[in-house]
Amino acid sequence: MTIDIAKTIYSGKIKDLTLGKGDKTVIIGGESCYPFYLSEGEMPHKPIVAMEVYDSPPEDWAEAATEPFSDVINSPVDWAKKCIVEYNAEMIALQLVSTDPNGLNRGAVEAAEVVRNVADAVGDIPIIVWGTANKEKDTEVLRKVCELCEGKKLILGPIEEGNHKKLGASAIGYHHTVIASSPIDINLAKQLNILMGNLGVPDEQIIIDPTVSSIGYGIEYSYSVMERIRIAALTQQDERLQFPIICNLGKEAWKIKEAKMPTDDNLGDARKRGILIEAISAAVLLLSGGDVIIMRHPEAVNLIRDIIDEMTM
Repeated sequence: MTIDIAKTIYSGKIKDLTLGKGDKTVIIGGESCYPFYLSEGEMPHKPIVAMEVYDSPPEDWAEAATEPFSDVINSPVDWAKKCIVEYNAEMIALQLVSTDPNGLNRGAVEAAEVVRNVADAVGDIPIIVWGTANKEKDTEVLRKVCELCEGKKLILGPIEEGNHKKLGASAIGYHHTVIASSPIDINLAKQLNILMGNLGVPDEQIIIDPTVSSIGYGIEYSYSVMERIRIAALTQQDERLQFPIICNLGKEAWKIKEAKMPTDDNLGDARKRGILIEAISAAVLLLSGGDVIIMRHPEAVNLIRDIIDEMTM
C-alpha cells in the first residue's frame, strides 16, 4: 500500500546573497523549503559557520573558550589567520568590543584600522564586522569602517532603525552588506527591511539579524520569531522577509553562567559542557532558519559542520 506523505507547498523563496569577493566568496540563501526539508524543496547553499575574532583580549571568557586562542588572543590579525589556517574558517566575524563606550571606548579611526588590517591579512575570506549595539558609537565606527575598507565588501552590523539611514547610506556608497538587526520581533524585522529598501539598499546587500540567545536563556523566543519569518517568506510571499538570516551566537552561548561554572559532580566537565551548550544552541538556530551562525569554539564548530553535512546529504 502506497502512503502519500503530505507536503507543504511553498510559494516563496529566500533570496541568494553573495558575501565577500574573489575566490573565497560565500553564497547563502536560495532556500525554497523549510530548513532541511529537502523532500519538499531545495537548499542550494549550505548554512555557513563564521568564527569569532575579538579586536581586544577578552577578560571574562571561560577557560575552555580561551584555550584554543591563547597564543593569538592579543592580535586580531593572528587570531583571524589561525581560524582560517588551523580551523578552516570560511568566514571571520570581527567583534569590535573595544569600541564600547562603557569599556575601552576605542575611537572610530583606530577601530577601522584594525578592521582594515584584518581584512588585508585574510585576503578574500568574507568578514563580518559587528559593533556593540550602541547606536551612536556604532554609527561613528561603522561609517569609518565603510570608508577605510572600501572595496572589501564587508558585512556590517548591527544596523538598527535608529541608525539605518546613516549606515545604510555608507553601505550603499562603499558597497558593503548590511545586517538589519531587530529585537526578536517579526514585525520590527520586516519594518526595518522596508526602511532599508526605501533608503535604496539593494536586496542583495541585506541580511536579517533577528537577535538570538542560547539554550536555557530564551532561545525559544528566537526560534519562534525566526520560524515565523521563514513561514511568512516561504508560504505567504512576504518579499520583505525573504532574506537570509545571521545569528551572532558565540557570545550569547558562552556568557551564560552554566558555560562559566567549574567542573563539578552535578554539571560535569566544564569544557565539554560549554562546547555542547554552543553546539546545541547552534543546531536549534539552524533548524529555525539560520544561514550564517557566528560561533566561538573550534570543537563546537566542527560538531555543527558535521550536522550540516549530515542534514544536507
